Amino acid sequence: MKTNKKKFIYLLSPNKIKNKFFNDLIEILKLNKVSFFQLRLKNTSFKKKLLIGKKVKKICKKYNTKFLINDDVHLAKELNSDGCHLGQKDMQILKARKYLKNKIIGITCHNSIKLANAAIKDKADYLAFGAFYASRTKKTKYKASFNLLKKIKKITKTPIVAIGGINSKNYQKLLLNKANFLAISGYIWKNKNLKPTEAIKYLK
Repeated sequence: MKTNKKKFIYLLSPNKIKNKFFNDLIEILKLNKVSFFQLRLKNTSFKKKLLIGKKVKKICKKYNTKFLINDDVHLAKELNSDGCHLGQKDMQILKARKYLKNKIIGITCHNSIKLANAAIKDKADYLAFGAFYASRTKKTKYKASFNLLKKIKKITKTPIVAIGGINSKNYQKLLLNKANFLAISGYIWKNKNLKPTEAIKYLK
């Protein structure tokens, strides 16, 4: 997992995919600012996720963006995506690795060095920490700090993804504190003042 300074955005999908979404995604990925796109759909059937996933995969491939699936190792395998993101309640990483072989597997570590150490031991490809700020996309159970980032950076070279309420006003602090990638969703898809393609341009 190479970290490109200009491509620090780890974009998550909106919770509901509308027709307009695919055009927005094309316009966003054209800007060459996104390293990863994660399809994160709750309460959607496997069949529907498969259909959406096939379209998204084509777009990601065209614009050289890694395509990841949230939670669902079977969907990641079926779509032959670039990898999968696993939460603490999802499939164990070692079992997922047998399924997905050398694909990217990222792990949610909340705000815990203990969870991070376990994920490092299991050879996770990246570690996700958060929430750093209050999020509109997800209820915030865990709060992560810049101090935590510094501690993690001392124990591992595994790339770090920062999560939670990240927008154009606060993102630079996370980059300055050595987060490699910033997971962003609400600021792009639920922005009341800016269209998705406009919103992303403020993240420089």
